[in-house]
Amino acid sequence: MSSSNGTGSSPLTFILTGIPGLPVSSYWVALPLCCLYLLMLLGNCTLLWMIKTDHSLHTPMYYLLSMLSMADLGLSLSTLPTMLAIFWFESTSLCFEACVVQMYFIHCFSAIESGVLVAMAFDRFVAICYPLLYASVLTSSLIVKAGGVIFMRGICVVLPVAVLIQKMPFCRSRVLSHSFCLHQDMLRLACGDVRVNSLYGLTAVILTKGLDSMTIVLSYVMILRTILSIVSQEARVKAFSTCISHLCAVLIFYIPLIGLSIIHRFGKHLPPLTHTLLADAYLLVPPVLNPLVYSWKTKQIRRRILVLLCPRGTQQQI
Repeated sequence: MSSSNGTGSSPLTFILTGIPGLPVSSYWVALPLCCLYLLMLLGNCTLLWMIKTDHSLHTPMYYLLSMLSMADLGLSLSTLPTMLAIFWFESTSLCFEACVVQMYFIHCFSAIESGVLVAMAFDRFVAICYPLLYASVLTSSLIVKAGGVIFMRGICVVLPVAVLIQKMPFCRSRVLSHSFCLHQDMLRLACGDVRVNSLYGLTAVILTKGLDSMTIVLSYVMILRTILSIVSQEARVKAFSTCISHLCAVLIFYIPLIGLSIIHRFGKHLPPLTHTLLADAYLLVPPVLNPLVYSWKTKQIRRRILVLLCPRGTQQQI
C-alpha cells in the first residue's frame, strides 16, 4: 500500500454508511434484513437442490436457471458481511483491501448475472422462433461452455477495475455512501486523476450490461414478431407465457441498475436516502425475488414444491 493510501503506518480504512437518518444500530432494520438474506438463501438453495435431484429438470432452461441462482447467491453473499456488521454490531469501518475485494465480487457477480439473463433470452428465442431445432442447438455441452464463457467474462472484465483502483491515492473524506463498496462510490473519494479508472469502468459496463441489455431487447423483438405471426390466440398466449418468468427477472435486475447508474451520474442533488435505497434494491431485490418468480410461474418447479409440501397420500392428486 502506498503512503498516499494511509496516514503514517496506519492502514487505509473506509467508513460505510447504513441508512441515512437512522442510527447505525437499528434492530428494526437488521431483523428484516436478516429475514431477506434467509429468504434468499432458502429460495436459491432450494432451486439448486430441486434442479440437481429431479432428472426431469435436467434441461437447458433449468441449467441456466441454476446458473442464475448461483449468481444471485454470490451477489448477496458479497454484501452480507458488511450489511449485517453495520446493523447488528455497529461496525462501520472496513480496510481498503477488504473493500476492494468486496467491490470486485459485487461487480463480478453482477456481470455474471447479466450474462446469464442473455443466455436465458437466447434459450427463449430458440424455443419460440425455432422450436424444431431447440434440442439440437441447445445441448448440455453448449450450456456448459456458455456458462464457462459467462463466468470468465465477468471475472476478466471486472479484474482491471480492482487493479486500477488499488493504485489510486485516497486523501479526502473516507465515508462511503452505502453499506458496501461500489466502484463509483470509491472513485468519488480518490484525490488523484480518475479519468483512466472512470473510462475503463464505463467501458466495462458497456461491454457487459450495455451489450447484454441490447441483446435481450433484440431477442424479444424477434420473439414478439414470431408470436404475433401465430394464428391461434391460445397458442400466442401459451408461447408468451413461457417468457414471463424471464421478463420479470430482466426487469427486476435492470430497473434498479439503470436507476442507480442514472442517479450516480446525474442525481447528485438527490437526498442520500435515494442513492441508498436504489443500491440496496439493485443488490438485494433480484436474489430474493427471482426464486419466487420462477417458483410461481414455472409449472414443473411449482409442482415439485407442492409434492414436497403435501403429504404422501395427496401427491397423486397434484
